[in-house]
Amino acid sequence: MQSVRFCLHQCAKRSTSLSSTSLRVLGQNYSTAPSSTAASPAIENLTIPPPSNVDKPVSEKIERLFNDISKLNLLEVSELSDLLKQRLNLSDISAVQVAGPAAAPAEDDDAVPLKAKSSFTVKLMKFEEKQKVALIKEMKGIMEGMNLVQAKKFVESAPAVVKADISKDEADKLKEAIEKVGGVVQID
Repeated sequence: MQSVRFCLHQCAKRSTSLSSTSLRVLGQNYSTAPSSTAASPAIENLTIPPPSNVDKPVSEKIERLFNDISKLNLLEVSELSDLLKQRLNLSDISAVQVAGPAAAPAEDDDAVPLKAKSSFTVKLMKFEEKQKVALIKEMKGIMEGMNLVQAKKFVESAPAVVKADISKDEADKLKEAIEKVGGVVQID
């Protein structure tokens, strides 16, 4: 609104066809005569905002408040917080509500249980050297399309993923079979 008035004022000032007439726009009188500036509306200086990649300047009052608050110890901060809540009628907001559910502690017994994990990964972590041959044969049978040489390389490269995205029952069966022949398995 102010910029419209400013533009109209400038246009009316520069116009030669409206030499000494007055113009009424948006309830404001504009004179084209170069008489006094008292008749024209006051034009305030506009400040250009700082670029977005530069810190916004703060007032001295805010800077003093920041400095004073940053010098407080924890007890004083707690007292200030309580006083602000009381005087400004603010509700008590816990850190969990502010930070979101990711920061919430997992110690609530009344909380809704998370969705049960439905897919598991079986990893061969290490094996007993005495039972290496038996483990290689077992891995050849477990892993589809694997020959003895590939099974040997797989066993020797432990820790390695045996199978991924399998059910809990299948993961337990694999773990039992591998542990029978000397492998140490981890289920994730």
